[in-house]
Amino acid sequence: CFFRCWDRFVMWKEEEAKQLVRDAIAAGIFNDLGSGSNIDLCVITADKTEYLRPYEVANVKNQRQWDYKYKKGTTPVLEKTVVPFEMTKEITLTAGEEEMETQ
Repeated sequence: CFFRCWDRFVMWKEEEAKQLVRDAIAAGIFNDLGSGSNIDLCVITADKTEYLRPYEVANVKNQRQWDYKYKKGTTPVLEKTVVPFEMTKEITLTAGEEEMETQ
């Protein structure tokens, strides 16, 4: 495997290159709560393209240990604000149609 590093090429063994990419993806997963938990790789060689899905599951979700349902009124409402709005235009769309923005 070749990996472009600044202005030079570095020769990597395939497993080393996979580990480098795995580490980079894992860093992104652990620092972004919306990224999901699977690390997928795609290895492209002169002979083939190999999709490794999942290569690794980085964040395994555990089973909840307790029932987290709370009775109504457990958490008090500190403030309630109702903001009325006036409907100025009503549109009806059929399947496959989208209204075009004209402004």
